[in-house]
Amino acid sequence: MKGSLTELRLAAGAMAILAGATSLMVIVPWLLTDKAHPVGTGLKPYTLQELRGRQQYIANGCVYCHSQQPRDPGLGPDVARGWGRPSVALDYYYDSPHLLGTMRTGPDLMNIGARQPSRDWQLGHLYQPRAYVDGSIMPAYPFLFRLKRPEEVAPDDVVLNLPPAFAPGASKVVATPEALDLVAYLLALDRTYPVVPRPAPAASAAESQAAAGGAR
Repeated sequence: MKGSLTELRLAAGAMAILAGATSLMVIVPWLLTDKAHPVGTGLKPYTLQELRGRQQYIANGCVYCHSQQPRDPGLGPDVARGWGRPSVALDYYYDSPHLLGTMRTGPDLMNIGARQPSRDWQLGHLYQPRAYVDGSIMPAYPFLFRLKRPEEVAPDDVVLNLPPAFAPGASKVVATPEALDLVAYLLALDRTYPVVPRPAPAASAAESQAAAGGAR
């Protein structure tokens, strides 16, 4: 009987600890961030095309080499690299799931739409990264494009303007809908709106008195 009571107490204690940890790490942060709304920031919901591009971003493994979380200057030189201010919870308001990433084989992309807003550049960089960034180790994505003879190009086709050294002879490189969707998503990654700085912690009474005494 005593053994059964001990087991019940252990089980109850474990459940209480699990419930407390879940509340502290999941429920409370969700309640706090749920109150944040992007009104007045310029942050907009993703369009249908951008959402399709987000799926291409995931399907093509971009999240494995790129993060979307610029760090505080105290944790790394991301701001100095031009990757943008440190990210805040509001930046991910329309992201489900978020794509923070865990590796930085390539640069952080949270603000790539602001750093490089050219659709032509983004398309060309996807087709052949080394045509735009010397020594890039990013893989090329030629399967997101089609080669067409000049007479086959339709009026609504998006034709890449590649550097001559990387152009495929007389053929034209045409972006597929998947490539256009992915680039639309990349251009939507712009979190350069200003955020309200956190208030400085209130000074204790002893610190206030010391400061007042020093000012005399």
